[in-house]
Amino acid sequence: MLQLPQNWQQWATSDKAELLALLEARERAIATNRLRHFAPYPKQVEFYAAGAVHRERLLQAANQVGKSYAGAMEVAAHATGRYPDWWPGHRFNRPINIWSGSDTGETTRDTVQTNLLGPPSDRDAWGTAAIPAAAIIESRMRQGVADAVDTLVVRHVSGGKSTIGFKSYDQGRQKWQGAKRDLIWLDEECPMDIYKEALTRTNAVPDGRLMMTFTPLNGVSDVVLLFQDGDFGE
Repeated sequence: MLQLPQNWQQWATSDKAELLALLEARERAIATNRLRHFAPYPKQVEFYAAGAVHRERLLQAANQVGKSYAGAMEVAAHATGRYPDWWPGHRFNRPINIWSGSDTGETTRDTVQTNLLGPPSDRDAWGTAAIPAAAIIESRMRQGVADAVDTLVVRHVSGGKSTIGFKSYDQGRQKWQGAKRDLIWLDEECPMDIYKEALTRTNAVPDGRLMMTFTPLNGVSDVVLLFQDGDFGE
């Protein structure tokens, strides 16, 4: 008959604790570097691939199917330079300046910022969304909107720094003027004057890109018509 050592329960408890620690460490590694573990579905891959040839793109789809998350993952890849091995789209070979936004300060915070950083009110959880925790350098907060970020500074693999500015359509066209931007992400459909300003900011950069992700709640609007003849881009 097999005889167990007298301290077998201690060994078993120790092994369980070690296994639990390893599982928790793995979960933390995934949670704080979701970009590395991101597995897009085919429509998202098509959208990314279109960025290699088109300066303007629209990912138009139903609600709650991953549009905003897809946009956030692309922003994270460009901002950090951490392109996945499967990446089929455009690549920037330098740190870049980005603007991202939605229709109001609150929706920018609750969709764009949340998908890029994590829960707005829990700064300890920032880094559990698209942008890896180790890449976040600093944030500057927006006045007038609780827990809303104005500017995020991100570490690029080159050793430089990318910046992500958070804006909203309700600030008006003037707030989208003036600066050159390498990439602009518009989450939710914007007015045509905002779209034109955003496009101008990226046209001032040789390889600038503009992308939109939204559900066409306004029907066949002027902005939607810009993309009606193509799958993803202009």
